[in-house]
Amino acid sequence: MEPAGGQQKVTAVADSMGTVNLLYGIHDRFESYFDPHSFCSQRILKHTEEGSRRRETEVRYDYQRRKSVLTEKNLKTQEAKRVENDLPACVTDVVTGFYYLATQELVQGRSYTFPINDGGKTTDVRATVGEREQLKVPAGNFSAVKVEAEPVAGPLKGKGKVWVWFSDDANHTPVQMRSKLGWGTLVFKLQRIEKQ
Repeated sequence: MEPAGGQQKVTAVADSMGTVNLLYGIHDRFESYFDPHSFCSQRILKHTEEGSRRRETEVRYDYQRRKSVLTEKNLKTQEAKRVENDLPACVTDVVTGFYYLATQELVQGRSYTFPINDGGKTTDVRATVGEREQLKVPAGNFSAVKVEAEPVAGPLKGKGKVWVWFSDDANHTPVQMRSKLGWGTLVFKLQRIEKQ
């Protein structure tokens, strides 16, 4: 995460490894810009390479018009598309939603519901705080709080869960994330923490 003018910018990179990379390589870069006070997403930039698919995507959140505007270009065929969808007064995106959760009290049993939009239809997600666990990731050893998030309304209702482990301190740094997908399990682990 880093400042970007009056906004915050979060960058996430996903690369497949091992046998999965040989069968279905994934090399994605995701940049999210959001208001650091309201956590309302402002725009998303995505570069995705998944198998033979190659795409550049931008999502802008036009809160005055209450629309998300997705523009996407297929880098293999050069085809482009533009899609608008209705938007509530404030949404988070997939990555920013976890930073929103990090600002909340992570007390076991407590739940938070918030809207997520990645350019399509908006989905309400409920996150429930679970138990504390010890976790070892490349960035070190952490005492962490496990949070389970799942869509409860909208087009993704009932279509999966994500587990996130936040450091059990005042920072609530996302340390690890796991999601079960149809083709396997996607795991993100904190690699390093850099102070600016």
